[in-house]
Amino acid sequence: MKRGLFFMCFVLSFFIVGLAQAAEPIKLGAFFDLTGAGSAIGTPTKLVAEMVVKKINDEGGINGRPLQLVIADDEGDPTKAAIIAKKFIESDKVVAIIGPTRTDTGMASKPIIEQMKVPTFMCVGGDPVIMGGKFGPFHWTFKSPQRTSVAVQKTYAYLKKKGIQKIAIITAADGFGKDGKFWLEKMAPDFGLKIMIDESFQPTDSDMTTQLIKIKAVKPDAIICWTIGKAGSIVAKNAKQLAIDTPLFQCHGLPDPIYIKLAGEASEGNTMPSTKLMVANQLPGSDPQKKVILEFIRLYQDVFHYDRQFPINTHSGYAWDAIYIVANALKKAGTDHEKLRDAIENTKGYVGVSGIYNITPEDHNGLGTDSMVMVQIVNGQWKLVE
Repeated sequence: MKRGLFFMCFVLSFFIVGLAQAAEPIKLGAFFDLTGAGSAIGTPTKLVAEMVVKKINDEGGINGRPLQLVIADDEGDPTKAAIIAKKFIESDKVVAIIGPTRTDTGMASKPIIEQMKVPTFMCVGGDPVIMGGKFGPFHWTFKSPQRTSVAVQKTYAYLKKKGIQKIAIITAADGFGKDGKFWLEKMAPDFGLKIMIDESFQPTDSDMTTQLIKIKAVKPDAIICWTIGKAGSIVAKNAKQLAIDTPLFQCHGLPDPIYIKLAGEASEGNTMPSTKLMVANQLPGSDPQKKVILEFIRLYQDVFHYDRQFPINTHSGYAWDAIYIVANALKKAGTDHEKLRDAIENTKGYVGVSGIYNITPEDHNGLGTDSMVMVQIVNGQWKLVE
């Protein structure tokens, strides 16, 4: 009798331990610029990450295990980003990492990620994090926003269609701006475009009049600005103050109601590549992304009410896509770092907010020009123009 009772207790305890282990949270590190220059992007990205994780957990988690975010603020500082990435891996024992927000912080943390071999899905705009060569390996590094090269292609194809041949470029002197300048210069000949002049500015500059006076003098057919945040609106306002009537094109980082608010009347007529999120209701019903995007908007606005403080912008879906791709890979491969990395790299046909992802060993983004649309600001609203 005692022996039987002992055996039952043993089996029961083993079962309880098994249940506890099965329900153990799967940790994801998540770091964004929450208080630095990119906080207008980083903070809502963090909120979306929390929204996605709640949705996944409410639907049963990852094979019965909940996801748990370990959140950190890198303040837009590359040094702090590198320290956080190391802490995630060594102390927090995360299975994968989501973020950071900016190209510079992504590049600072990438060597640690690659050395310590933890799958990381970044939310940065610049291509260097997944370019290889002089930028270092990207075996463990992925990113959810469209590649800069894809955004440049989309913009240049539109310019060519409009018969534009002579352009001026003005770019930020940070990692994102330099990446934009590289691709703008590299791809211009492919579209029959001649760059008449190129100017640059610091992302923290409060006036770009000097650069724009030089640009006005060469009489380009179009001006392309490559930056994110407040700087883009300053370029637009300075151009208007100088009575420059040349069409202004911004990059894929600026489709955001904040841009219209900051630039005011100077934003009218500005054109830029964007995710489809900004013009969801203008998409045809046949677009496979439309249903996903509308559900995202419903949760963001009607359930979580994030739009009260952070109106939806082109960046809003990046954390959603990054976490869902990682979650889908976790369901298939489990938490082993190598197997998880391989499963992420084999993502095919994932329909996300920002596009339909087809990731390959050569392309750790997986989005093409069909994931983007060209939008224009008309009467203070976003209009789908192509």
